[in-house]
Amino acid sequence: MTIQSEIRPAEAEFAHLLAVAARQRARRLPIDGFRYPAGVRIAVNFTLDFDAMLLRRLLEEPAGQRAKGEFGGRVGVWRLLDMFDANGVKVTLFTPGRICELYPAALHRAVAAGHELADHMWQHEVPEDPEREEAHLGRAIEALQAIAGRPITGTRSSHTPALLRRKGIVYNSFTSALYRPFYELDGTGGNAMLQLPFHYALDDAMYFSFGWLATPNAAQRVMDVEEVFEIWWAAFEHQYKAGGYLNFLLHPFVSGHALRVDMLERLIRRMQTLPGVWFPTCGELAAHVFENHPVQSVQQAM
Repeated sequence: MTIQSEIRPAEAEFAHLLAVAARQRARRLPIDGFRYPAGVRIAVNFTLDFDAMLLRRLLEEPAGQRAKGEFGGRVGVWRLLDMFDANGVKVTLFTPGRICELYPAALHRAVAAGHELADHMWQHEVPEDPEREEAHLGRAIEALQAIAGRPITGTRSSHTPALLRRKGIVYNSFTSALYRPFYELDGTGGNAMLQLPFHYALDDAMYFSFGWLATPNAAQRVMDVEEVFEIWWAAFEHQYKAGGYLNFLLHPFVSGHALRVDMLERLIRRMQTLPGVWFPTCGELAAHVFENHPVQSVQQAM
């Protein structure tokens, strides 16, 4: 094999990557001139992935792992909701439909306090078969709406955008592509979906997990809450100065432990000492974006 023949496959692969990057860039529509309501400098979404380790059940992991999910449903989510209520912060609970069967009392308690329920798949998976996918999403939305008493408009999932739009879902929180809310088109260039991006640096499972999805012990970390507090405060401070956005991804079976609830409360109270910090639900933020930055105006400005 000559040097030239070795280079050609590499060049072809690089050209393919460039083409993929260009397609992805064309699908994502940043919102130029993005603005918050008067007096607001930054929006901070606190979101709970209330899945109670359903994925671990599907993977048939040991009972000791699955018990963490039981803690999240019976203890952790209640502690977190009490703390958020005490500090006047509304949150979005991205919730699989199955949780409506497992922990309905917790969800009714969240709704009664004004928190938002949003989709997180039927049982924490998206089937590849289109008919099964539609059935799963339909069941999840139906179960969540029965408890919420209002339409479900958001998701955190990889469900097909066209299907989501048909079912009344208008925003997603399932990407780290940009640091502010933006619109994302599907592969056909249609079915625009508002994305409220999160980042794994603001995901509690990255800091407080042991035995995470069968990873080896050497890969685990259970960090001190003070270290995480400083990391998250630095992230907030940076985005506050930039007039940006933060989306914290929390799991009740992770952050529902007492020391971590306390750390989150101290973080919120420190944020509240600064002017212009807004703690909306994801649905409230989405409604603001749709009213002030509709996708049609964003597309016309491109």
